[in-house]
Amino acid sequence: MIDLKACPLWLYRLLPFLRWWPSVTPQTFKDDAIAALTGAMVVLPQAVAFATIAGLPPEYGLYAAMVPAIVGALWGSSWHLVSGPTTAISIVVFASISPLAEPGSAQFIGMVLTLTLLTGLIQLGMGVARLGVLVNFISHTVIIGFTAGAALLIASSQIKNFFGLDIPRGAHFHEVLIHFGSHVMDINLWVMTVGVVTLASGILAKRYLKKLPYMIVAMVVGSLVAAFLNARFGTDQTGIRTVGALVASFPPFSIPDFSLGAIKQTLFPATIIAILALTEAVAIARSVAIKSDQRIDSNQEFIGQGLSNIAGSFFSAYASSGSFNRSGVNYASGAKTPLAAALSAVFLLLIVLLVAPLAAYLPVPSMAAILFIVAYGLIDFHHMGEILKRHKRERIILLITFIGTLVDLEKGIFLGILVSLLFYLYRTSRPSIRELVPLAAERDNPLRKFAPLEDTSPTCPQMAILSVEGSIFFGATEYAQQYFRNVDEANPDKKHLLLASRGIGFVDLAGAELLGKEATRRRKMGGGLYLVGVQPDLCEMLRRSGQVDTVGDDQIFQHKGDALKTIYPQLDNEICRTCTARIFYECNVALPDGTPRESAG
Repeated sequence: MIDLKACPLWLYRLLPFLRWWPSVTPQTFKDDAIAALTGAMVVLPQAVAFATIAGLPPEYGLYAAMVPAIVGALWGSSWHLVSGPTTAISIVVFASISPLAEPGSAQFIGMVLTLTLLTGLIQLGMGVARLGVLVNFISHTVIIGFTAGAALLIASSQIKNFFGLDIPRGAHFHEVLIHFGSHVMDINLWVMTVGVVTLASGILAKRYLKKLPYMIVAMVVGSLVAAFLNARFGTDQTGIRTVGALVASFPPFSIPDFSLGAIKQTLFPATIIAILALTEAVAIARSVAIKSDQRIDSNQEFIGQGLSNIAGSFFSAYASSGSFNRSGVNYASGAKTPLAAALSAVFLLLIVLLVAPLAAYLPVPSMAAILFIVAYGLIDFHHMGEILKRHKRERIILLITFIGTLVDLEKGIFLGILVSLLFYLYRTSRPSIRELVPLAAERDNPLRKFAPLEDTSPTCPQMAILSVEGSIFFGATEYAQQYFRNVDEANPDKKHLLLASRGIGFVDLAGAELLGKEATRRRKMGGGLYLVGVQPDLCEMLRRSGQVDTVGDDQIFQHKGDALKTIYPQLDNEICRTCTARIFYECNVALPDGTPRESAG
């Protein structure tokens, strides 16, 4: 018996499923099996539809939901992400390969498998290179907006199945709504009845039958109602479609097209699909992790997705990614470990092999109703409400991501990331700079407790004390320089500037040169620039940039008290003589030339 707790770190990295395998218990296995069975039933009609969108025979959609799901679950980091075919990837696969080969042909399939293999290799390379840090730029607000938009897309894609309408495949969100609104009178009441009964059964079962898997309860009830209506009135009159009988076979072993021409033609689209698939997968994993309170390792997720596509390319699967539908169903059905995702592929295979003919009795409107419930559960109404009410900039990011996702799923999240990065750059380009003054109650205390300047606070007429919090890098130098110059432009006597630098997080070469130029400028004015509370990183950058001599070693201090003791004697004696502010400890002891205050008159 292997003691998994004693496994070396390298083994955990090679076989990451060893981390969660000890947490599998009979109870979690039961929960995972129920979630897996539900997910396998949900993916049946979806996989067939996705394969059709991708220009492949229907069974290839089922193959893409088997081996990739198992490998992705075992080598990924998310406990609920389910890999498989998706709408966006299917569309991109068809758009990339259809100009090169006839859809459905052997050449088309071979190039699709090559595309899948290259996609996996690129993803694996990014994971090994630890480029998962790139997804840290996907903010929480972007995830919420993307999830809500994708949830509405899931729901809108099922409107035609729920109401029995003939809506063109691939129609955009607004086109679906317009078509629905203009064809309300064409709703098939028989189809809608099955959908409504399934929807109501799912909601009631979820609320009152907590020990039973509500999705399976809903599908069973919906199937019985559909079977009764078809038997009573006939399929021709009701129009209630079912999933239909499926081809029963294992995923056949396949060989991608390794010709140089095929590789050249598919390399660029493989790169696009790899990035899109990784973004979708990690976004989905993180959105579910927010609900499940789980930590996602982006690098491991990259590796898991890469291996899933590499393995899938040799078992007749086309490019896969994290599936919003299946991951949402997996979490909502009570999955406890990644074993649920792996088991869903096994159950799907068993269903296809053993009970494929029974799928003919699973009504399409019932599947649509189940996905309505899943879509509703994906929308985080609480956090969306908080963002919309309380955070102006985050509100913009949320709305842009949400609307962008509705317009174009794969571009929506990139648009949200871009906007959030622009806001981030704007904020970091404007570090927080505040003027400080000694606390009135502490004015005679040499420990120097300072506070932000208020409108009524007296200030020194010759020196300003500024607290800088943030980074002074190439994007922030213009803002910081203008702020520093505003000090003496507003009051030419303020030739001395003391920077409280403890809050400066990062300084690049441009920032160090700015400090050097400011020190030179103030020295020419007859004053000086002084730094206090300087962190080691700032000191190192000043040395490496050659600016430490320009600023001056004797102008850099660790404590405010030491800085003021050095600066005060350099102030103009006559201005201090008539000054009534006297905000520093030294002001109440003597003039800058050392004349005691008692005899200064």
